[in-house]
Amino acid sequence: MSLNPSSDILRPHAEVQYAEELAALKALDDRPKPVNWQLSPWAVVTYLLGGTLDNGFVIEPKYIGQRRLMEIAVATLATDRALLLLGVPGTAKSWVSEHLTAAISGHSNLLIQGTAGTSEDAIRYSWNYARLIAEGPSPAALVPSPLLKGMQEGSMVRLEELTRIPSDVQDTLITVLSEKVLPVPELATEVQAARGFNVIATANDRDKGVNELSSALRRRFNTVVLPLPTSIAEEVQIVHSRVEKTGRALQLPETTAALEQISRLVTIFRELRSGVTENGKTKLKSPSGTLSTGEAISVLNSGLALAAYFGDGTLQAADLAAGLTGAVIKDPVQDRVVWLEYLETVVKERAGWKDLYRACREVVE
Repeated sequence: MSLNPSSDILRPHAEVQYAEELAALKALDDRPKPVNWQLSPWAVVTYLLGGTLDNGFVIEPKYIGQRRLMEIAVATLATDRALLLLGVPGTAKSWVSEHLTAAISGHSNLLIQGTAGTSEDAIRYSWNYARLIAEGPSPAALVPSPLLKGMQEGSMVRLEELTRIPSDVQDTLITVLSEKVLPVPELATEVQAARGFNVIATANDRDKGVNELSSALRRRFNTVVLPLPTSIAEEVQIVHSRVEKTGRALQLPETTAALEQISRLVTIFRELRSGVTENGKTKLKSPSGTLSTGEAISVLNSGLALAAYFGDGTLQAADLAAGLTGAVIKDPVQDRVVWLEYLETVVKERAGWKDLYRACREVVE
């Protein structure tokens, strides 16, 4: 149940936004399904990667990348192993997690957001203290966590930023993932997981050393590493597709994001990430930020908003420069030096990039 009475939702859940696609897949899906799955593993992968169904219905790609990675992820969830999606920020871990749960369970709202303040109660269960004081421990006073609800329903549960959760709280998951049981000692009972229950966790590999997983917990997960896009063309396609959707969701005035500008942005991010130009001839210093695909999408959205409300509706270099500079310069001293050096040695000398060079220099200065 949503507490928001308005139907004008900024970002609908995946199962709402792609309800037509899920229904079309379900209608034609005659392959074997695990218990309590809405779609077969084949249909889940098709939903994620896109394709054309036998009746001509087109499924839009949600993830652009290696098919085998998605097959491994889906196959894992059909077993008794939980799934850990690992990668640097901006590699679509949360995005894939949401769409997996939407396709498999029909809803994606059983979510635990991991933070340094996440407690055992958030993972196991808590209590309605008014009823607890009045009646003592009882099933009516128990407030189930998303994990407990998923166990009862036989649904997928999402656990975001697993390594942000304190280590002793992480280990609360061990019994659930190994025995598929959650003890409730206050009621002298336990909750046993229904078929179809599993956990999809995400973690950034930049978070190593924050709260590393114990070996016991790590063994309960099958880890799938989501890589950064392998080519400029692939990353440009991802950014272009996601920006178009975000623009429609935000109801921005119609604007034009030329592929040339997207290609520039993606090229800059890739070169600064890797520490070398695309042709391999010039070594570069890398800034402190991740410069992920997700950040590229945010920079482009910001530029399109500037073009829509304060420009002529076409994304120009000046619209891109402010967000681009802000994405690169996280450390005002070190990153500024890196960015200025890149502007002078690469952007200034690159044919057709003089407008972007001038716009970025204006922002920095």
